[in-house]
Amino acid sequence: MTPFGEKLRALRASRNILQRDMAQALAVSPAYLSALEHGRRGAPSAGLIHQICDYFGLIWDEADELRILAKLSRPRVKVNAAGLTAEQTALANRLAKSLRDLDAETVSAMVRILDEVAPVLKPVRRVPAKTRVRVAAANRGS
Repeated sequence: MTPFGEKLRALRASRNILQRDMAQALAVSPAYLSALEHGRRGAPSAGLIHQICDYFGLIWDEADELRILAKLSRPRVKVNAAGLTAEQTALANRLAKSLRDLDAETVSAMVRILDEVAPVLKPVRRVPAKTRVRVAAANRGS
Protein backbone atom coordinates (compact mmCIF):
# COMPACT_ATOMS: atom_id res chain seq x y z
CA MET A 1 0.00 0.00 0.00
CA THR A 2 1.16 3.54 -0.67
CA PRO A 3 0.65 6.64 1.52
CA PHE A 4 -1.79 7.99 -1.07
CA GLY A 5 -3.70 4.69 -1.26
CA GLU A 6 -3.92 4.45 2.51
CA LYS A 7 -5.30 8.01 2.77
CA LEU A 8 -7.73 7.48 -0.12
CA ARG A 9 -9.09 4.31 1.45
CA ALA A 10 -9.43 6.03 4.85
CA LEU A 11 -11.31 8.97 3.30
CA ARG A 12 -13.67 6.65 1.47
CA ALA A 13 -14.24 4.38 4.48
CA SER A 14 -14.84 7.29 6.87
CA ARG A 15 -17.71 8.40 4.64
CA ASN A 16 -19.05 4.88 4.04
CA ILE A 17 -18.59 5.22 0.28
CA LEU A 18 -18.38 2.08 -1.82
CA GLN A 19 -15.45 1.80 -4.17
CA ARG A 20 -17.70 1.28 -7.18
CA ASP A 21 -19.76 4.41 -6.35
CA MET A 22 -16.65 6.55 -6.01
CA ALA A 23 -15.17 5.09 -9.19
CA GLN A 24 -18.33 5.90 -11.10
CA ALA A 25 -18.37 9.48 -9.79
CA LEU A 26 -14.72 9.94 -10.84
CA ALA A 27 -15.24 8.23 -14.22
CA VAL A 28 -12.60 5.56 -13.51
CA SER A 29 -13.00 1.82 -13.18
CA PRO A 30 -13.43 0.22 -9.74
CA ALA A 31 -10.39 -1.94 -10.60
CA TYR A 32 -8.26 1.19 -11.12
CA LEU A 33 -9.46 2.72 -7.84
CA SER A 34 -8.70 -0.54 -6.05
CA ALA A 35 -5.23 -0.62 -7.60
CA LEU A 36 -4.60 2.96 -6.42
CA GLU A 37 -5.68 2.09 -2.89
CA HIS A 38 -3.51 -1.04 -2.76
CA GLY A 39 -0.42 0.52 -4.34
CA ARG A 40 -0.51 -1.51 -7.52
CA ARG A 41 -0.72 1.65 -9.64
CA GLY A 42 1.56 4.66 -9.60
CA ALA A 43 0.58 8.06 -8.32
CA PRO A 44 -2.54 9.44 -10.05
CA SER A 45 -2.48 12.42 -12.38
CA ALA A 46 -2.87 15.93 -11.01
CA GLY A 47 -6.31 16.04 -12.67
CA LEU A 48 -7.52 12.95 -10.83
CA ILE A 49 -6.15 14.25 -7.54
CA HIS A 50 -8.13 17.44 -8.13
CA GLN A 51 -11.27 15.40 -8.86
CA ILE A 52 -10.76 13.40 -5.66
CA CYS A 53 -10.33 16.60 -3.63
CA ASP A 54 -13.56 17.97 -5.12
CA TYR A 55 -15.35 14.67 -4.50
CA PHE A 56 -14.47 14.69 -0.80
CA GLY A 57 -14.68 18.48 -0.44
CA LEU A 58 -11.02 18.74 0.55
CA ILE A 59 -9.55 22.22 0.61
CA TRP A 60 -6.37 23.91 1.76
CA ASP A 61 -4.24 21.71 4.01
CA GLU A 62 -6.22 18.53 3.37
CA ALA A 63 -5.92 18.92 -0.39
CA ASP A 64 -2.22 19.77 -0.11
CA GLU A 65 -1.68 16.71 2.06
CA LEU A 66 -3.29 14.49 -0.57
CA ARG A 67 -1.08 16.03 -3.30
CA ILE A 68 2.06 15.47 -1.21
CA LEU A 69 1.06 11.89 -0.42
CA ALA A 70 0.58 11.26 -4.14
CA LYS A 71 4.14 12.45 -4.80
CA LEU A 72 5.39 10.02 -2.14
CA SER A 73 3.45 7.09 -3.56
CA ARG A 74 5.39 5.74 -6.50
CA PRO A 75 5.32 1.96 -5.93
CA ARG A 76 8.46 1.41 -8.03
CA VAL A 77 11.19 3.77 -6.91
CA LYS A 78 14.40 4.30 -8.90
CA VAL A 79 17.44 5.95 -7.39
CA ASN A 80 20.03 7.63 -9.59
CA ALA A 81 23.25 7.20 -7.62
CA ALA A 82 25.41 8.97 -10.22
CA GLY A 83 27.39 11.70 -8.53
CA LEU A 84 26.76 10.39 -5.02
CA THR A 85 29.52 9.37 -2.66
CA ALA A 86 30.44 5.71 -2.31
CA GLU A 87 28.76 5.67 1.09
CA GLN A 88 25.54 7.19 -0.27
CA THR A 89 25.51 4.69 -3.15
CA ALA A 90 26.04 1.81 -0.73
CA LEU A 91 23.22 3.09 1.46
CA ALA A 92 20.83 3.32 -1.51
CA ASN A 93 21.67 -0.24 -2.53
CA ARG A 94 21.33 -1.59 1.01
CA LEU A 95 17.95 0.10 1.41
CA ALA A 96 16.75 -1.31 -1.91
CA LYS A 97 17.81 -4.79 -0.83
CA SER A 98 16.62 -4.78 2.79
CA LEU A 99 13.72 -2.32 3.07
CA ARG A 100 11.11 -5.06 2.83
CA ASP A 101 12.68 -6.87 5.81
CA LEU A 102 12.78 -3.88 8.18
CA ASP A 103 10.29 -3.89 11.05
CA ALA A 104 7.86 -1.01 11.57
CA GLU A 105 9.83 0.44 14.50
CA THR A 106 13.04 0.63 12.45
CA VAL A 107 11.23 2.22 9.48
CA SER A 108 9.64 4.82 11.80
CA ALA A 109 13.04 5.63 13.31
CA MET A 110 14.55 6.09 9.84
CA VAL A 111 11.65 8.32 8.76
CA ARG A 112 12.15 10.47 11.88
CA ILE A 113 15.85 10.88 11.05
CA LEU A 114 15.03 11.86 7.46
CA ASP A 115 12.35 14.29 8.64
CA GLU A 116 14.94 16.02 10.83
CA VAL A 117 17.50 16.50 8.08
CA ALA A 118 15.33 16.64 4.95
CA PRO A 119 11.69 17.29 5.83
CA VAL A 120 8.98 16.76 3.26
CA LEU A 121 7.99 20.17 1.96
CA LYS A 122 5.18 21.69 3.94
CA PRO A 123 2.26 22.91 1.85
CA VAL A 124 2.10 26.61 1.14
CA ARG A 125 -1.12 28.22 2.32
CA ARG A 126 -2.75 29.98 -0.58
CA VAL A 127 -4.61 33.25 -0.20
CA PRO A 128 -8.11 33.17 -1.73
CA ALA A 129 -8.49 35.23 -4.91
CA LYS A 130 -11.06 37.58 -3.31
CA THR A 131 -8.60 38.39 -0.52
CA ARG A 132 -5.78 39.01 -3.03
CA VAL A 133 -8.00 41.44 -4.95
CA ARG A 134 -8.95 43.32 -1.76
CA VAL A 135 -5.33 43.51 -0.61
CA ALA A 136 -4.17 44.70 -4.04
CA ALA A 137 -6.91 47.36 -4.11
CA ALA A 138 -6.00 48.52 -0.61
CA ASN A 139 -2.32 48.73 -1.56
CA ARG A 140 -3.14 50.86 -4.63
CA GLY A 141 -5.11 53.26 -2.47
CA SER A 142 -2.22 53.89 -0.06
